Amino acid sequence: MKFKPAVKTKRTTGKCILIEHAMTTIYEAAEGLFEYTCALRRDFHRCPEIGFKEQRTAGVVAAELEKFGLKVRQGVGGTGVVGLLEGEKSGAVVLLRADMDALPVQEENQAEYASQNSGLMHACGHDGHMAVALTVARLLAERRSQLCGTVKFVFQPAEEGLGGAERMIAEGVLTEPAPDYALALHLWNERPSGWVAAVAGALMAGADLFIIRIVGKGGHGGLPQETRDPVLAATHIVSALQTVVARNLSPMQAAVISVTQMSAGEAYNVIPSMVELKGTLRSFEPEVRAMIVERMQAIVEGVGRGLGCETEIKIKRLTPPVVNDARVAERVAQSARRVGADLQIVQDYRTMVSEDMAFMLEKVPGCYLLFGARPAGEAVYGHHHPRFDIDEGGMIPAVAVLAGAVMDLAASQTP
Repeated sequence: MKFKPAVKTKRTTGKCILIEHAMTTIYEAAEGLFEYTCALRRDFHRCPEIGFKEQRTAGVVAAELEKFGLKVRQGVGGTGVVGLLEGEKSGAVVLLRADMDALPVQEENQAEYASQNSGLMHACGHDGHMAVALTVARLLAERRSQLCGTVKFVFQPAEEGLGGAERMIAEGVLTEPAPDYALALHLWNERPSGWVAAVAGALMAGADLFIIRIVGKGGHGGLPQETRDPVLAATHIVSALQTVVARNLSPMQAAVISVTQMSAGEAYNVIPSMVELKGTLRSFEPEVRAMIVERMQAIVEGVGRGLGCETEIKIKRLTPPVVNDARVAERVAQSARRVGADLQIVQDYRTMVSEDMAFMLEKVPGCYLLFGARPAGEAVYGHHHPRFDIDEGGMIPAVAVLAGAVMDLAASQTP
């Protein structure tokens, strides 16, 4: 990978030891940079861009990284940006990844920073992720003399189911230099600011997309006896699919099957010939996924045949589970406790959402962290909702914890 040149610094050799004073002042530094972080987040929020079209976003990211003296490369994996920050002492290579893409959602918030791009919205916090990562880059660049090793800042396009992580990997983001550790973040508005999840093992579920086609014999809505009704078959299939988790999986395990789309017919008095169902299945363990796939196939075929319809089911793997390396997660949790803030560090949390950072964590030991960012008030709208928002103050601990974790890992022995 070729990077634009940066300001040259002399790197010393010898054992790299983390400077404790640097860790104790990081939270204060993150607070001091909050205005910068908040301004970036709001700028990104006003100008959302969909996956692989993040041209303006990538330009802002690259310009900020270049300001801090990083080596920068654009166009990685389409619109991705990579920045290298070299410390003045040798050490490990730590990758920090933030996602850049928005969602095809029409924003309903009335904030002054609301989306100016019709039909697009940062409804999942990626605007905050970029702002946090850029602030970490600024904070660490200002402390280059205290920094060991190399930090590889990765700003990834197309996280929302479009394969951005895989494309960046295919184009060499995990080489030159190859990271020893990988970190990523998600602002999490289900929990309050100051809450931090650094979990060993599976944190997020693997995700699959499924498409079910049910073909029958259409006809007049007033003469159903002359049809083989695929709508009726579809309703029974949707209901039966809910038995897979309820009656085939131990209550001590976790999985989800959600039918999210049903397409059928064009007239109120015509029974259609075909129905299409779409949805997602989520699981953590490979054996659970295999069981779900087998049972779904059996149900779709059996119910369809019993009601006189032909069926087809296709299941496409989107992401594996996000699995954190136990040693890295523990090291990050320790770093979080040392930044000097009153944070709630949890190590036993899981969620059924998915993330394509999973592909990077399959190849590099690392930790995906969640940072509480629940907005004030009783009405809180979740991720992907048209009125989604965050408590921007939750970005302060995210900056502090990530900066501290990067410094700590970069100063440690490589795996």
